Amino acid sequence: MTTTASKTKHIDDLHFDHQLWTSQAKFYADELKIYQKRLAEVASKNTAAEVRKQVEHFQNQFIIQKEQLDILNHEVNVHEQWLAKYAKMHPVAVDHVLFGDHKTMHEKMERFPILYIELKNEFKKFLATWM
Repeated sequence: MTTTASKTKHIDDLHFDHQLWTSQAKFYADELKIYQKRLAEVASKNTAAEVRKQVEHFQNQFIIQKEQLDILNHEVNVHEQWLAKYAKMHPVAVDHVLFGDHKTMHEKMERFPILYIELKNEFKKFLATWM
């Protein structure tokens, strides 16, 4: 897993990170919707117990991934709001202040795609078998 090199950043750089992460989370959420529709198609065409069990597994995994995205988005929004409040309270100094580089958030945003890609690959194998 890669980590960011710097320990502090300017507010504009943090804002850029937030925009990027929000965009990535939206992409994953939209993709999950597509996968959920495809899963519904599989479920409607295959009623075998084995398929139903796998369909339920993927439904649960997709719900978990969506919940994780919601949590990540919430954390980004809270930090963004904090930065906006700080900037409003310190309009002159904000451009000269270095903020912590939210290392934990970087790690979460780097870890999510790894787990998500594993789920996607598993789902694609499932689709190849049952569609």
